[in-house]
Amino acid sequence: MQKEKVIIIGSGPAGLTAALYTARANLKPLVISGNQLGGQISITNEVENYPGFPEGASGPELVELMQKQAERFDARIMIDEVTEVDFSKGSPFHIKTHGEEFEADAVIVAVGASPNRLGIPGEEEFIGRGVSFCATCDGFFFRDKDVLVIGGGDSAIEEALFLTRFVNRVRVIHRRDELRAGEALKQRAFGNEKIEFVWDSVLEEIRGDGKVESALARNVKKDEPFSLDTDGVFIFIGHLPNSSLFKGQLKLDESGYLITDDRMMTSVPGVFAAGEIQDSVFRQITTSVGQGAAAGMMTERWLEEQE
Repeated sequence: MQKEKVIIIGSGPAGLTAALYTARANLKPLVISGNQLGGQISITNEVENYPGFPEGASGPELVELMQKQAERFDARIMIDEVTEVDFSKGSPFHIKTHGEEFEADAVIVAVGASPNRLGIPGEEEFIGRGVSFCATCDGFFFRDKDVLVIGGGDSAIEEALFLTRFVNRVRVIHRRDELRAGEALKQRAFGNEKIEFVWDSVLEEIRGDGKVESALARNVKKDEPFSLDTDGVFIFIGHLPNSSLFKGQLKLDESGYLITDDRMMTSVPGVFAAGEIQDSVFRQITTSVGQGAAAGMMTERWLEEQE
């Protein structure tokens, strides 16, 4: 069994920043990447809201730079997926991947969360080419265009309102005839002249030639299909934290996010968490980076206290 001082599970902005901070503290962290090095940012076409890049950058470019910076200080990145953890006996913690088994004095969990998908034709194909799960990230690219927003909860309406800063028109498609969002949000949306509502409808296909151009929807009450021309589709039907591996090991909230204190520590001393796995509110690269830095710093401090 391989022994490590610090293992970081996940390689998105939170994980790579935690790796940078623990590496600079000479803890020689091992980052177990998961099935996608860089997490969701690695499939983000353009990032324009990350400080220090006034012209913007591609997601893969940012991942590469973060990786190089962490590796410069002797962080090691292992392309593998964690399949089992045992935090029940305290430090050292046991971690298994598909190919190896480890002990770690401290662990940082940064496995993120995944936006729920519609599971329809065209959805995956057009991610980054008109399909988005983040208005804050991508709204600017749809200036003076028409877009669809899928969903009827708080997140969907908040994002629809945000999009009105840029687009000509937002059509909110909701499978019911009333929103699930809070009253204040509903009134703001109903009072916004750029927002229209398509009630009792679901999206069935996203179409285009190289980029999104239209969508096929269906009225669920009349069982009638109809087509909508659009430049973009923003999907807000919830996020799913990637926490199934930690059920029974760490405390989760009712939505499945890891619970951390103000020092990024989970319910098990020595196990920290950062990024979207414990953040159901902000879900931004910048906030994940800050949380990763905090988790790295607190991990170093905790290890010093144990010694």
